[in-house]
Amino acid sequence: MDFSKLQRNFKNLGQGLKEYDWRSLKKYASPNAAEDFNVFLEKLPQNAGQTMLIIAGVAWAAAGSMGLFTTVKLQKLTEIRAELQEAQALKPKVPQIKDVAVSSKDVEKFAKQMEGIYGGLKISSSGPAITLTASSTASFGQFREAIGHVQNGGSGWRVNIDRFCVGRECDKYPLYASLKINKVSVN
Repeated sequence: MDFSKLQRNFKNLGQGLKEYDWRSLKKYASPNAAEDFNVFLEKLPQNAGQTMLIIAGVAWAAAGSMGLFTTVKLQKLTEIRAELQEAQALKPKVPQIKDVAVSSKDVEKFAKQMEGIYGGLKISSSGPAITLTASSTASFGQFREAIGHVQNGGSGWRVNIDRFCVGRECDKYPLYASLKINKVSVN
């Protein structure tokens, strides 16, 4: 629809409302209006056919039953909404716990300190992860202690095993562990 056409229609509507004779509605508010309506209802069966009255009755009955049904459902909906709001009011606020990666500088510094302690292992860091490798299984004691050292390495550290391999089945190194380091954040 064109905007100008819509605008013309609203102007015509406004003009029609201005020109309407509002005094003609007084007859519906007069004292005789109720009596006239009663006379109309009494003569309705004579003026309209029986079929039309049955159709009108069915329509009014359907509208009434739909209104009753809607009222009952709205009442139940209001009760459920009140219960939900009450349940939400009783729900305690629980802090959210997240794992946040430890800064790569802290992990790199820790890895360099460990290299001096565990000479038989190759220790490297990449972001928030430390990789421990050994070229032979004879270094297993040191390897195990180094993993324990990483577990207890920093304040609030949470260490997860990313990859772990021990023995002949390992691809490159017989002892290999990649450990990801996170911190717990409570919000």
